Amino acid sequence: MAGGIGSRFWPMSRTAFPKQFHDVLGVGRTLIQMTYDRFLPVCPKENILVVTNARYKSLVLEQLPDLKPEQVLCEPFMRNTAPCVAYAAFSIAEHETDANIIVAPSDHLILKDNEFREVINIAIRQAEESKNLVTIGIKPTRPDTGYGYIQWADLKNGFSERIKKVKTFTEKPDIELAKDFLESGDFYWNSGIFIWSLPVILNAFERYLPEMFKAFSEGAGIYGTSDEDTFVRKVYSSCENISIDYGIMEKAKNVNLVLGDFGWSDLGTWGSLHTHLAHDEHRNGVVGKNVLLYHCADNVVSAPNDKLVVLHGLNGYIVVDTEKVLLVCKKDDEQKIKQFVNDIRIQKGELWV
Repeated sequence: MAGGIGSRFWPMSRTAFPKQFHDVLGVGRTLIQMTYDRFLPVCPKENILVVTNARYKSLVLEQLPDLKPEQVLCEPFMRNTAPCVAYAAFSIAEHETDANIIVAPSDHLILKDNEFREVINIAIRQAEESKNLVTIGIKPTRPDTGYGYIQWADLKNGFSERIKKVKTFTEKPDIELAKDFLESGDFYWNSGIFIWSLPVILNAFERYLPEMFKAFSEGAGIYGTSDEDTFVRKVYSSCENISIDYGIMEKAKNVNLVLGDFGWSDLGTWGSLHTHLAHDEHRNGVVGKNVLLYHCADNVVSAPNDKLVVLHGLNGYIVVDTEKVLLVCKKDDEQKIKQFVNDIRIQKGELWV
């Protein structure tokens, strides 16, 4: 899934060039490229689909040149993740009847690739054998209020101790509830990574999102043809804007969880990026080759390699310098960035967001 705009990662992530297409870590590979690399040992490249907004198709093909144009499914409008998953599932159904499917965001960070693949393989086997919907939970390291949480219970017939039964989903709790979740030990972060077989997810759409199921099913024989874009535009124009979590996962009873601990972050904010950057002795995390810091501590700084940036006396700040925009914001106030973007859109226009 590569259609989001990552507004909390502004000003690096902007509508015309979202964060999944950036090298946010300064490692020489963008987030979508790192996601593609991560799945190549699991899935042959010809079986990889990227679902993105139509405006980003050329960016996807530029950054993933091994893909064919037909492997990039273009959404005409943003409608959240349920329509995205439905579009991909019905496209796959034109060629396969019993495929195993992994759904993964393109803009997440995973530091331990071997551990990740081990968990994915367990999840695939569980999806095959149980005919259940499967998701991956991440062992929480702090009471984070920006993540969803999944409560789990032991599963008697699982072949691995990592496999659990999902009891409840809780979306972005307040800090006190997040602390309770962390202390209980039976809540994991919701990674947004899902594994299931094609028949299982299609049955789930038919049961829990019947109107969406009916709309996409009417395209049988159209996917992969010259009429696909017109058909998909028609479907999306009336499609419900809903996430796969709310639309299906929270309603379904046949959901399993595979516990994971592989250095995951959704990199939703600059603060989350700061936790994964190399730090100097004063906990400054820097992306950029020409940044000089004096009497600075606990900052995250991102600047182009060809720009010299000198900072003095800053503590606990986000500093992001791009070609046209400079952001200086307290780390503690980073949740306000989304509001900044909304205000800028109204006062200054779409050019800046």
